[in-house]
Amino acid sequence: MDNYLLFLTMSLLLVILPGPDTTLVIQSAVISGKKNGLLTVFGSVSGVLVHTTAAVLGLSAIIVKSALLFSILKYIGAIYLIYLGVMSFIAIKKGNNHNEAVQPKKAQKSFFLQDFTTNASNPKVAVFFLTFLPHFITSKEQALFQFLIMGLSYALITILWLILLVFLVSTISGWLKKPAVQNMIHGCTGAVLMIFGIRLALEKQP
Repeated sequence: MDNYLLFLTMSLLLVILPGPDTTLVIQSAVISGKKNGLLTVFGSVSGVLVHTTAAVLGLSAIIVKSALLFSILKYIGAIYLIYLGVMSFIAIKKGNNHNEAVQPKKAQKSFFLQDFTTNASNPKVAVFFLTFLPHFITSKEQALFQFLIMGLSYALITILWLILLVFLVSTISGWLKKPAVQNMIHGCTGAVLMIFGIRLALEKQP
């Protein structure tokens, strides 16, 4: 029980640290409204659940040990992050101000897919699960069960934090939706995503 409480505390601290998913959630909530912000949240958590399942089934270990698979997944994730960053800068130039009420269904689905793709294609998440979670395993006989519980707990912490973030952002949405502020958000988001993409591309296999 003590180990699990420590795991929850460490997970909360890790989730709060800004990352690509946090950046995308804030951008979606500010630019396109609460609904699309929540779609981005569910996409992020779905990506985490993919890695949870893979870790439980042992697939993550194969990815981490295989230089080829690790590199393929790494570059897919890096290219996608850089692509999202570039699109954020293009949005400034076009002056796109999305309206939640008129957002087409296809566009709404993309909010889910972009963060799902970002997390699911990030091998660093697989490395995290395989290097962080084992420290809290208390019984080898129940390792898979404990792995699953911790993975689901991490996903729950992630979704609660990101949903809270969406609602916090929504409370000051009036100010955040000013054109100058939106351009600043697009610019900062684009820069952050491109930096994360470059860092991921340069990540070495553990």
